[in-house]
Amino acid sequence: MGAGQPARRGGAGREEPDLIRLVAVGRLRAGPEAALCAEHAKRLRPPPAITEIADGRGSPAEIRRREGEAILAALPANAHLVALDLGGGTVSSERLAQLLERWEGLGRALAFALGGAEGLQPAVLARADFRLSLGPMTWPHALARAMLMEQLYRAQCIRAGHPYHRGWRP
Repeated sequence: MGAGQPARRGGAGREEPDLIRLVAVGRLRAGPEAALCAEHAKRLRPPPAITEIADGRGSPAEIRRREGEAILAALPANAHLVALDLGGGTVSSERLAQLLERWEGLGRALAFALGGAEGLQPAVLARADFRLSLGPMTWPHALARAMLMEQLYRAQCIRAGHPYHRGWRP
């Protein structure tokens, strides 16, 4: 499912939430980062729904406010929100696989929020059920998005027992 597509229909006309949705500030431009992100996203089953939010304008506070409001408005109702945030916790790939399994078992849509250059608005961080850091280094937005897609794919492979993840390596 891509951006703007409706949730899948379950039995008896019920709507089932997307398993994974990424709400990200900014649009990926064509290039190697976008290709890497797309490659890993298409490997995911089902593919994630991606909603791109326009970059905000104004002062840093105004940008965070506008982008934050747009992120919150784009979330599915009652979604379990994972905010990508430098101040969040770091987890191993194996731990992320465990967390994804637990979160998917909640029966709620699972959404990841990736902010813009000014970071996530405090209201988004307050709404988050989990704050995830990709490490202490600052990454360009396009690489952070590609890294998230790769880690989601890796987690799916870990859960399926697929040899993509070489867990035996130190």
